[in-house]
Amino acid sequence: MEAAEFRKRGKEMVDYVADYLEQIDKRQVFPDVEPGYLRPLIPDCAPQDPESFEDVFKDIEKIIMPGVTHWHSPYFFAYFPAASSFPALLADMLCGGIGCVGFSWAASPACTELETVMLDWLGKMINLPGEFLAGKDGQGGGVIQGSASEATLISLLAARTKTIRRVQSEKPELTEADVMGRLVAYASDQFCATLGTTPCCSFDKLLELGPVCNKENIWMHIDAAYAGSAFICPEFRHLLNGVEFADSFNFNPHKWLLVNFDCSAMWVKKRSDLTGAFKLEPLYLQHHHQESGLVTDYRHWQIPLGRRFRSLKLWFVLRMYGVRGLQEHIRKHIRLSHQFEHLVLQDERFEICAEVVLGLVCFRLKGSNELNKALLKSINEAKKIHLVPCHLREKFVLRFAICSRAVESTHIKFAWQHISQLATDLLKTWEQNHHQ
Repeated sequence: MEAAEFRKRGKEMVDYVADYLEQIDKRQVFPDVEPGYLRPLIPDCAPQDPESFEDVFKDIEKIIMPGVTHWHSPYFFAYFPAASSFPALLADMLCGGIGCVGFSWAASPACTELETVMLDWLGKMINLPGEFLAGKDGQGGGVIQGSASEATLISLLAARTKTIRRVQSEKPELTEADVMGRLVAYASDQFCATLGTTPCCSFDKLLELGPVCNKENIWMHIDAAYAGSAFICPEFRHLLNGVEFADSFNFNPHKWLLVNFDCSAMWVKKRSDLTGAFKLEPLYLQHHHQESGLVTDYRHWQIPLGRRFRSLKLWFVLRMYGVRGLQEHIRKHIRLSHQFEHLVLQDERFEICAEVVLGLVCFRLKGSNELNKALLKSINEAKKIHLVPCHLREKFVLRFAICSRAVESTHIKFAWQHISQLATDLLKTWEQNHHQ
């Protein structure tokens, strides 16, 4: 494909994506296919000779779309939101177009420097303590990871290296293996200190955990993967109180801040803790600016060597929505979650199972776990809306997460009427079957 055809096809693809997103509410939110559906639809091997773009393009609707779960549908209420917006999609095109691999400053100075500044912008938006920001010559700073799991693993590895070195400096007679065998990591059943857990969006008490970790010299990592975006609203910032005790903190703009996947923002108070754990310096990666001390080489802050120019998405979205526009997006979702909560509370057959703080409502029919499993099955088999469950202590619970950028009050009402009707149908047959 030459540049001239790319211009033409690129415009067609933009139109296709815009149409897809504008009309997504007309598509069934969850596909009808069975596992293995795709293999019989395409050849066994790659073609020997090139095919036309038309042939490839035709196959999107024929082969791909029938097997897509439409995460951006206003009828998708499962998991947590996956962020998407037109500015972010445009930035992703530019990222692909520039096509740099930004593992060091020299590999693409703009890629490194924009990321450092964007993570400072984002840190200021959620009012992170200054120690986490890079500024002109700060000890801390931010980095974009692929996911919250990656950020957590990196914190764990950095904490391990730091502890081993500390203990060895105090007791030089111990080998690394001696120290390694005695290390302990403390976790809850949600893993690390969490703001907005996945099952029910609950919040750990940082103001209690933090001082204990600091006193005992324990690295504290905080994961606010979903909830973190809400901290840009002053009325939810108190949920982050206690972050000042942490060594590292992350949240995912790619969940709730309109920046499409992947973009997990992570901050550390001491960048040297990360670079100390991950530094690798083969000659071919060294460059003459390194001695200046001003240079950030992000390969030392992450597991992979290579990295995409992901800060472009953040830059486009923060500028084109502004803090105010992003706050409106968050507040709208939270309003809608309270609307759904209100509808549930009006029906005495149902109960709310956890406090609704942000955009997640945990609810169930009063009754057995089996009854609620049957309700969820009927909801997801109807394929009008999509939900996933969780366990809260012994209870099987349905999660209703406000996800789509396009979701409105009408979709919430529709979802509730649909759930309510399915519950009525289920309870009729359930009572007949269980009274026999």
